[in-house]
Amino acid sequence: MTTNTHTDTPPVTVLGLGRMGSALAAALLAAGHPTTVWNRTPARAGALVERGAVRADTVADAVTASGLVVVCVWDYPAVSALLEPVAESLAGRTLVNLTSGSPEQAREMAAWAAGHGIAYLDGGIMTTPEGVGLRTSMFLYGGTPGALARHRDTLAVLGDPVDLGADAGLASLYDAGLLGTMWSVFGGWLHAVALTGADGVAAVDFTPVAVRWLTTVSGFLERYAAQIDAGHYPGDDATVEVQLAAVGHLLHAGRERGVDGRLPELHRELMAKAVADGHGGDSYARLVEAFRGR
Repeated sequence: MTTNTHTDTPPVTVLGLGRMGSALAAALLAAGHPTTVWNRTPARAGALVERGAVRADTVADAVTASGLVVVCVWDYPAVSALLEPVAESLAGRTLVNLTSGSPEQAREMAAWAAGHGIAYLDGGIMTTPEGVGLRTSMFLYGGTPGALARHRDTLAVLGDPVDLGADAGLASLYDAGLLGTMWSVFGGWLHAVALTGADGVAAVDFTPVAVRWLTTVSGFLERYAAQIDAGHYPGDDATVEVQLAAVGHLLHAGRERGVDGRLPELHRELMAKAVADGHGGDSYARLVEAFRGR
């Protein structure tokens, strides 16, 4: 099998056809890209083949079919097991690894790729399979300089490509941080829904107000980011001391309604420690030092 050199819709190979890998291949097919697929269980490729994909019999055949190879499997050891035997065939091509892992694993894979003459991008998929192909979905990339620029149009088919630079570990690092942000938002929202629901407020009535509030909160994030980078936390909005009093009201309301208060209690503990250490007049951004262990 040889590389298709058609330039209008460059060919792409997708290794791994779980729910996410199948969604990636389907989006590429829908955009008109000649798409070669491979999966350890060949039957997984059936629906994609019906839509025009070419099913490769071996990883080697799949790799040599395209100049751009996307891999999305269970973990990094699985990536290594698949690609190590075909490293010579990958030389001169671009490998995009959309497998979830750690920054350390990503940097190790990037070093392996560089040693074999392979352009490498490590990616973070910031959506579910249903969101693949939407312009509103973010795909984070870091790795070989110039690789994303060369393949931006193709990768944009999957979602908005966000360039994090030459450090291949940053996509995984951002992914972890963004998921942590998501879970914190989910946790706070679920606590609020339980709290307001105890007084008969429907979640569908409370949530639009919560979403509007999050828009306001996002403005504070941008302000606090500059403070964190500067290491200076002026309390020119709501100080830690003021917010400590406010979280007390939240905890009281929760206790009265039998709502689990462990999540806001963590915030209360962090704020109380900052106040006790003499930082009550600082902004909430000061609490980053507690997460840093200082």
